[in-house]
Amino acid sequence: MHHFQYRDGVLHAEDVSIPSIAEAVGTPFYCYSTATLTRHYRVFTDALEGLDTLVCFSAKANGNLAVLRLLGDLGAGCDVVSGGELKRALAAGIRAEKIVFSGVGKTTEELTLALENGVGQINVESEPELNRLNGIATELGKTAPIALRVNPDVDAATHDKISTGRKEDKFGVAWDDAPRLYATAESMPGIEVRGVAVHIGSQITDLAPFETAFTKVAGLVGDLRETGIDIRTVDLGGGLGVPYKRDNAAPPSPAEYGDVVRRTVGDLGCKILLEPGRVIAANAGVLVTKVIYVKPGETKEFVIVDAAMNDLIRPAMYDAHHDVLPVSEPDAGAPKKKMDIVGPVCETGDRFTRDAIMCALNEEDLIAFSTAGAYGAVMASTYNARPLVPEVMVNGESFAVIRKRPAVEDLWALESLPDWMADDTQG
Repeated sequence: MHHFQYRDGVLHAEDVSIPSIAEAVGTPFYCYSTATLTRHYRVFTDALEGLDTLVCFSAKANGNLAVLRLLGDLGAGCDVVSGGELKRALAAGIRAEKIVFSGVGKTTEELTLALENGVGQINVESEPELNRLNGIATELGKTAPIALRVNPDVDAATHDKISTGRKEDKFGVAWDDAPRLYATAESMPGIEVRGVAVHIGSQITDLAPFETAFTKVAGLVGDLRETGIDIRTVDLGGGLGVPYKRDNAAPPSPAEYGDVVRRTVGDLGCKILLEPGRVIAANAGVLVTKVIYVKPGETKEFVIVDAAMNDLIRPAMYDAHHDVLPVSEPDAGAPKKKMDIVGPVCETGDRFTRDAIMCALNEEDLIAFSTAGAYGAVMASTYNARPLVPEVMVNGESFAVIRKRPAVEDLWALESLPDWMADDTQG
């Protein structure tokens, strides 16, 4: 469920009309619903009621400070995968002890930052990382709280580029190596072994891979405890999918996911860490754009909008679908046309829909790409010297710009000419 609905034929975000935001901030822009973010977080946590859990929202899904602060105020921790995300989470007011630091390539500087700030858990993904972390912690006179991220070799049956739990993927330590690495970690003076971590992918729409992976984790916890290693946490990662197409079957609900968690790891006596991102943020956001031109083609129309692949890269990168919502609701029975909705970037891949059958669109019309609150703004770039678009948060009848649109000149504000060009700017 989300809070983007038509009222009197006009798309609204909660109680604010989309055209009123467009008039105030221009297009394109991202719009997030406070009510939807709140509801999705509570639905997820309610699904885990009775378990000892910490829900750490995945900052890589949506790292805006206002989004992180909202979820932090609701009780969420944060899953981060870089030093920058760690600093973002802290700046948003999330306490360090509720932050989990994941990621396959943490640098010395990032590990030092995590230790100096006292993050709750570092998910170690390789033996070299374990050795480096032990050395840093020992030098700082600290003890690093860790889980080893294990690779269970489970195919999540999702897109190849977002599958992370197969043995050929770069993430985690090999399953058969885990007992040896846990014994090594247990002997290190700078390491405190706390848990087992696993993450098998994103946009997963079948519970069976979760059940397989979590069952394997439960067995590993038992094996490690038999060797005297005190496992106190299990980090199950994230990955639960969301409905990108209105006419597709709904993915499993958080309640059904919670049942899997209960029956696989619920009786281990461990604190359970979870790292949802998409399932909380995706349907809480839309990308609003305006039609620039409608260009006739030989077999279909090309509707050219002012948003582009640099603003929302998922269709170009993953062939992903985002439902298109005309901001002015079409009349029932309005004739439809075949069209591609495309952006102005000079790439054939800059396309949001292919051969869509939709009601006709005209110049200056506003449309919204739905389910864009996760992996939208956070993956944007300034390709073609296009400034990042604003992000707006709606709360009831109010809205605020939570990331302003930079000036074009800001794109090269950090650039400079070398001395030998300084007096020759005109060529």
